[in-house]
Amino acid sequence: MFNFLNNNILGNYFSTDMAIDLGTANTLIYVHGQGIVLDEPSVVAIREESGANGKKMIQQVGLAAKQMLGRTPGNITAIRPMKDGVIADFTVTEQMLKMFIRKVNPPRLFSANPRIVICVPYGSTQVERRAIREAAYGAGARKVELIEEPMAAALGADLPVESPTGSMVVDIGGGTTEVGVISLGGIVYSNSVRVGGDKFDEAIINYIRRNYGMLIGEPTAEIIKKEIGSAFPGSEVREIEVKGRNLAEGIPRSFTISSNEILEALTEPLNSIVSAVKSALEHTPPELGADIADKGMVMTGGGALLRDIDRLLMEETGLSVIVADDPLTCVVRGAGIALENMDRTIGIFARD
Repeated sequence: MFNFLNNNILGNYFSTDMAIDLGTANTLIYVHGQGIVLDEPSVVAIREESGANGKKMIQQVGLAAKQMLGRTPGNITAIRPMKDGVIADFTVTEQMLKMFIRKVNPPRLFSANPRIVICVPYGSTQVERRAIREAAYGAGARKVELIEEPMAAALGADLPVESPTGSMVVDIGGGTTEVGVISLGGIVYSNSVRVGGDKFDEAIINYIRRNYGMLIGEPTAEIIKKEIGSAFPGSEVREIEVKGRNLAEGIPRSFTISSNEILEALTEPLNSIVSAVKSALEHTPPELGADIADKGMVMTGGGALLRDIDRLLMEETGLSVIVADDPLTCVVRGAGIALENMDRTIGIFARD
């Protein structure tokens, strides 16, 4: 009976189809007919039982696991199984996906396995794409389609992807920045650099270690980035008090850091993003380039929320830059649009 449901057209009726943005920082799930039903950090807490042959078990996933980062006892490890937009730990990613899917689609009588649309970075390799596909099948998918992040971001930002005009999207996620030029339902040119929100946090940690001799964790760096981080010099200088461990003394201390210092810390990763955008513009065909000059580019992803990053790109390229509505959910909304049209749209899905 269940094989019949999974392999027959009736499966489409009985299954809860979903689109997943399996991000380095957060996993978002869109369910057919319901919208976005899950938005949780891509973090897993693993507990190791004592003894020589102690088994490893998943303690928590998502928000509960993220709250454990940097605070766990010796037998519990909080890890992020995704790195730079691709799978770093296959087994843990599969288990994380399974638990997220079970959370939004509890097992019930007469239910078929879901069809899943899942986002992948444009620059990911065949091996990385196969790993993501197999993780989704391992988590219980009946059918898996991959969609490249620039295409999903453009769909989510409501750009005219099927028209013969050029649209440019810059998606800054946790692990990667995707720059795509889209026309006639396909990606004309895309560039993926492994720089994103994680690299911003890393740059802040390194700057504070180098200039203050203090050690802070990733959650603190993320708070600094959100509170006073900016990508362009502003007239107002903001400050924040931070607590960390003094490396020389080995004891906790507090200190104050300003927005100008954070701007200096973020210079290198921001330059990488600007270079990726300029490279995409250089490789864009002239006719599409003229369209982009008229309409400008659209920014999506969590990195688009960094203060004045749109202004930085505007100054560097001379083009208008628009931040999409609710940039954090743009990619999963676009994957949701692809899911709703799964039986009609073939060309927008990626091949392994």
